[in-house]
Amino acid sequence: MKNLGEMLLRQDSFSEIVLGNTALARAMIESGTEVVTSYPGSPTPEIASALLSVPGEKRPFYFEFSTNEKVATEVACGASLNGHPSCVFFKSVGLNVAADSFVQLSLLELEGGLVAVLGDDPGANSSQNEQDNRHFARMAYIPVLEPSSPSEAYRYYLEAMALSRRKKMPVILRMTTHVCHGKEKVAFGAWKGGAVSTESRFDTSGGPMVPLTAAALEMKRRALARLSLAGCEMDSPAFCEVRKGTDSSRGVITAGLPFRSLLDVLEDSRRTPDILKLGVVYPLPEKAVEEFLRAHDQVKILEELDDVLEKDIKALAFDRGIRVTIVGKADDDDRIGEYTPDKVAEVLAKTWPDMVPLRGAKRQPSLAPRPPQMCPGCGHRSAFHAIRQALSKEDITVADIGCHVLGYLPPYEMGEVLLSMGHSTGTGAGLSLFNGARKVVSFIGDSTFFHAGLPGIVNAVFNNHNLTLIVMENGTTAMTGHQDHPGAGRNANGPSEAIPVRGVLEGLGVKSIREVDAYSQGKLIELVKEAMAEEGFSVVIARHPCMLKYTREQQRNPDYVRKSVEVNQETCDRLHVCVESFGCPSFQRDEDGGVNVSRELCIGDGSCVQTCPVKAIGLRKENRGGEKA
Repeated sequence: MKNLGEMLLRQDSFSEIVLGNTALARAMIESGTEVVTSYPGSPTPEIASALLSVPGEKRPFYFEFSTNEKVATEVACGASLNGHPSCVFFKSVGLNVAADSFVQLSLLELEGGLVAVLGDDPGANSSQNEQDNRHFARMAYIPVLEPSSPSEAYRYYLEAMALSRRKKMPVILRMTTHVCHGKEKVAFGAWKGGAVSTESRFDTSGGPMVPLTAAALEMKRRALARLSLAGCEMDSPAFCEVRKGTDSSRGVITAGLPFRSLLDVLEDSRRTPDILKLGVVYPLPEKAVEEFLRAHDQVKILEELDDVLEKDIKALAFDRGIRVTIVGKADDDDRIGEYTPDKVAEVLAKTWPDMVPLRGAKRQPSLAPRPPQMCPGCGHRSAFHAIRQALSKEDITVADIGCHVLGYLPPYEMGEVLLSMGHSTGTGAGLSLFNGARKVVSFIGDSTFFHAGLPGIVNAVFNNHNLTLIVMENGTTAMTGHQDHPGAGRNANGPSEAIPVRGVLEGLGVKSIREVDAYSQGKLIELVKEAMAEEGFSVVIARHPCMLKYTREQQRNPDYVRKSVEVNQETCDRLHVCVESFGCPSFQRDEDGGVNVSRELCIGDGSCVQTCPVKAIGLRKENRGGEKA
């Protein structure tokens, strides 16, 4: 197997089949990016995995997972102000967290350059919405490049960093899920190698750097001028590709993944439109777009999510008196979901049914639907199973971002509202006002606790809100691939001092704190009832390590012996508590009502044993070969 870290450091030019995210990691190294920061979130965490595959002593860059996206942006900004080419990357909704600082970036003289890689998520594959972050670019006066493939992701990153360093301005590279995770053979250039510069180049003479009153207006004027110059530079064939079709009267303007899907859809069409594929989507490459509009009678704007390009292009056509019919989104469905080939065929068929007829029934998945659920052995399952027994039906529960959001699903059905990372204490506090009859319980994971959970907790203490917060502590950022957080005792570069959740709570002034292992269900029920009976703000820490991470680490040990549980068929009375209430996927009900254990799924953690009212579940003793001992 090829060593990823060695591949990324190759100094000769070469070609390799890689993910879009891996192509970006190589582009960062090749472009001389010296500082990279992030907060983990899909679809971008593989960028970090690639960067961290380079041994620490060989890295020509500094990398860190910051505590949240805002801090990551600020660290990258500070490094750029000091002359280091910098990059920050995170998922789509991470930009909401970073926004307070992010929208200020264009006002500064970013000496080293700064590229922000945004992982937008059309289709909401791993996000709570499918927001279109091109809107932020307009608000922040930051140009946006949008690749449609791993090869373009690599090339556009190099272009973005070069532009950013030249103009001392931020540049956005907007990735979407399929481009991040798509694979392609990418031709990489040579890299000279070199160490990170230790020269401090922070200099305020190019300022102002502090946006006070009149200075803020001057800084805005400078940002607008730079944006205009950058737009003119990128209004070129390097970012605007024209493909000729067989019907010269009609054209499509598109970008990103929809372009690739469009090529797929048109493969079997006799009549095909001309295509203008944009590599830069903000500011609009006006020269290229105007020429394309004037050359056609009818132009379809094909873009995922919102009608950002459509509005700009219609405005351009109106202002310049171009006689062309511009067709945008037909209905709300055109604003929703990923523009995969099926979706693009559906969208185009509404406009040009003679060119792209409807494909008929959508392709049906060959596998049965598989609902999301927690892993076997997850401490959250044990905790939810117990906490469910401590609550009444009238009590209100508030979810947060993380694996434990799956508690919303049956059979637990806890966490009835969700806004954003770290919201649960604040939202729970609001639900508790004028609400003496119904108790409020909020949940939060430990990574989210450090990310954005602290202000809500401070507020609950400060205003003496009446609710119980349950911290689901598993020691890692599990949902995005087990990245370390401040409580883990490690960071991306090695050991660091762990910041204990309890210590933070005590430091914030929380008086009522209880701790328990999430596997100790009886004790957890007792502590939750005690906490809920109190007036004011109380916290229960339900702690158990992420068993997926723990089991993987154990399996690397040559002496590891596989474990599992088994159901005693003679004792089992088929009440199905293990299946219907505890809900571990390892338990499988047979057609005759009997229950068996999938040894492929079961990790033998034993958290289920206590849930069986007739004691029919027991640990299965195995030898090292996996056979029953």
